[in-house]
Amino acid sequence: MEEQKVVVLQENQSAVDFVVNAISEMSGFTVVGSSCDGEEGLNLIEKFEPDFLITGIVLKSIDGFTVLERLQKSKAKAVVVSSFTSEPIISRALSSGAVYYIAKPFKSEVLKSRLLELCLGEKEPTEKVSFEMRKNSLDEKISKIFISVGIPPHIKGYYYLREGVKMAVEHPEIINNITKKLYPKIGEKFETSASKVERAIRHAIEVAWNRGRIETINNLLGIRAYVGGEKPTNGEFIALIADKMLLEGA
Repeated sequence: MEEQKVVVLQENQSAVDFVVNAISEMSGFTVVGSSCDGEEGLNLIEKFEPDFLITGIVLKSIDGFTVLERLQKSKAKAVVVSSFTSEPIISRALSSGAVYYIAKPFKSEVLKSRLLELCLGEKEPTEKVSFEMRKNSLDEKISKIFISVGIPPHIKGYYYLREGVKMAVEHPEIINNITKKLYPKIGEKFETSASKVERAIRHAIEVAWNRGRIETINNLLGIRAYVGGEKPTNGEFIALIADKMLLEGA
């Protein structure tokens, strides 16, 4: 197999690094360029003529959809890696030229397998494959819980809280160091401060309580964790949702 050239475009540097590190572990694949900027990404594609493009949806300058649409004349096979899990977005990505849509969070082995399949022609990528991956997304499970308990997706705390739950699922020990590790890591991903993360998460939980969804929360958790006006701390709420995800095999 000839050396396969890859360009990586993701929404922030930590996401770029994750994908680049995964590909660097693969024999026969080389990352020739990476960026968080869509326009810069198109320049990299024109310059290096890669075999594969790994792109996100949210990019600087232009979004991933525009990159895909302007990629039509390139030989590069496009794989979208994104935390968006709604069917319209996935459908648009696939119709714009993506051959796979991988929902975050995911293990690096998933990306490696998809690239090898495409390179060796072992499996014809289909929309069904992408949607099966979407249905198993941890993001979607967490989002359903948040919406059920009344945390609206338009507030920042919704996304910070979801990221916190995912971190607690992947690294349960982090819940014991929420101030020094969890908040700063979320802040790093969303390019904000740890204190703003803490306040936004607290606000999201307060919104749910003010909407009177305590019984819904107890039903979802399977226990009567809260009664009356009692409200959990940020850490308690994240730990409870993460524990539920782990028990369900997330």
